[in-house]
This record gives sequence, C-alpha cells and structure tokens, in this order.
Amino acid sequence: MRGIVAGREPFGAPARRIALVGETAQDAREVMIEGESGILRAYAPFERPLWEPSRRRIVWENGAVAYAFSADDPEQLRGPQFDAAWCDELCKWRRADAAFDMLQFGLRLGGARQVITTTPRPLALLKRIMGDAHTRVTRATTGDNAFNLGPTFLERISARYAGTRLGRQELNGEILEDLPGALFPRALIERARVAPEKVPPLARIVVAVDPPVSSREGADACGIVAAGLGTDGRVYVVADETAARLSPLEWARRAIRLYRRLEADRIVVEVNQGGEMARAVLAEADMTVPVAEVRATRGKHLRAEPVAALYEQGRVSHAGSFPALEDEMAEFGPDGLSSGRSPDRLDALVWAITDLALTPRQMPRMRRL
Repeated sequence: MRGIVAGREPFGAPARRIALVGETAQDAREVMIEGESGILRAYAPFERPLWEPSRRRIVWENGAVAYAFSADDPEQLRGPQFDAAWCDELCKWRRADAAFDMLQFGLRLGGARQVITTTPRPLALLKRIMGDAHTRVTRATTGDNAFNLGPTFLERISARYAGTRLGRQELNGEILEDLPGALFPRALIERARVAPEKVPPLARIVVAVDPPVSSREGADACGIVAAGLGTDGRVYVVADETAARLSPLEWARRAIRLYRRLEADRIVVEVNQGGEMARAVLAEADMTVPVAEVRATRGKHLRAEPVAALYEQGRVSHAGSFPALEDEMAEFGPDGLSSGRSPDRLDALVWAITDLALTPRQMPRMRRL
C-alpha cells in the first residue's frame, strides 16, 4: 500500500489524489489509517504524513492527498475524483456494489489504479473483479503473516479451525462455494439482493431474537434479525444485529433499540430455553414493547425448509448485504453448520420470515426504511 500513497514503484507514476474506502468511517480511520497495519504505521514517526481527522485526509510532503470514505455511504464518493484507491474488506461492505460502482466514476485521473484487500467470500462483485483481464490477484495465508502475529496465535487458531470451511476462508484465503446440500445456495441469496433504496413501504416489521443460553465466552451468539413485509407482498430482510457474549439485559436492549429505530410492530423471541427469563428481561428493558413468543417443536433444518422455499419462489429479498448472516445461510446443511456452532443468525432470520410470510394476518400501517 505504501507504493500507492507515496507514489513509488510498482504502481508507476505518483498518485496525487487517493480514495481510502473502508466498511465504515470508523474502519477507515482505525484500521486503514491508524491501525497496526495502517498507513501511518508504514512510516517512521519522523517521516509520517500529516493526518487531519477533522477533514478525513492524509497529506504528504510531495503534495499527494488521501481521503477516507465509508462504503456505507456511497454518495460520499459522488463528485470527488482520484487517480488511485484502496478498498479494504470489500466483502464485508453492506452496500458493496453501490459503493464500488460509485468509486469507479471517481477514478478519472491518471491510470485509475486500485488495490483491494479482503478476506474472500464468493460474492458476485469479487468474482467479477477477479475475472477482469486488468486485475492482478495475489494471495496470502495467515501463516504468511506469522512474523506479525502473537507467538501462540497460529498454533491455537489452527488447532481449532484447520481444515474447516471457516478456517479455509479466514486462514487460507480461499473462496468457498456452497456446502453440498445447503438450503440457501449463494446464487439464491445473490438473486434475492436489492439495493436498500429500492425497498418499498413496509406494512409490517418484526425483530426476531434467538437468545443464547449463556453469555460466557464461547457461548452461542444472540441472533437478532429484522425483516419487513413490503406492499408488494415480498419479505425484505433489513437488519442483522446479532452479537456474542451479551448478558440477557444487553441483548434485550439491543433488540429494543432496533425495534425503535425501525418502528417495528413487535419483537418475536424464541422461548425454548428460559421462556420466563426471555419475557422478564424484555419487560425489564421496556415493558411497552409488544412481544410474541415462539417455541421450536421441530429441528432447525425442518423449520428452515419453508423459508428456503420462499427464497426459491422469489418472495424474500435482502436489502443490501449481510455477509455474516449470508455465510451462515450458505453453510447450513442437513447436519447444521460445518463448524458445528449454532446457526444463531439463521434461526432469527427463520423466525422473522415465518412470522411475516407464513402466519396469515391483516396488514397495518406502512413505513419506509
């Protein structure tokens, strides 16, 4: 990366205006610029360029300037122009296609050089970029970076994940396709994707919660997924707020914040394990929030089959990208996830879509996202 920002070989002529695009504004600052592998760390303290956080830019002595952007706001990239760009963790971007496309219109100076650094996922956008005749692909495993890692990290992480699908992706940088027998093939998910601004008014919105049994480290995450029923009769997945190691009150507050933000109609919570606790903790967080309790009477795979059928029928869309949720969907087969962990995000998704599309009821007021 230093080759781009300092205008040195092998990138040809010096770059004068550079776009730094991270998943969020915080990622651009704390990872790409100030992080352990960020731009500022590439220089000795006495030769570092000037970082101006208030203006979101880095200025070098030779006159080159780099500006930080968030991929969550593609409109930021409308107007400015650049002759180089660095895109970090592109496969995590919620609005990857919109942000990347808008960046291309801004690369109208010089040779329009770009560096994309990401853990690969089988996204259509990444495949398109890699298939471009002008793209040069380089790969590195986590082991190749051993010199910069903790002394026991590789041994510990390899013992747990070596050979698994997650390990092949995160440690070896492989692009993994669908798990054989997966209910939700990636092509099906990609076909269901729409831009958030294309979502019609939503007649009903629910926030579904799959609570963890424990908040201890290593315990299941709390699945929190929101979806809405559009005026066109389709279900739109609009948020994934799943998080790990949350206490009961923390996950309740997190779900209620999402409920308030989306102006949802109710929270749907699975009560198989600790039904009384789930009711009580939501009431403690906010007793005015409507709560619907659901209880699993069939296995996870059987519960997910009717939802998968809705995807196949084109009746479910994802408003943007939800990488972690979609990875879990694509890796979910008859025997669960390949990692053996609980599909917490998928469970919450199934409850939300079931409530909206598989439980008949009248449609109330309409809202836009």
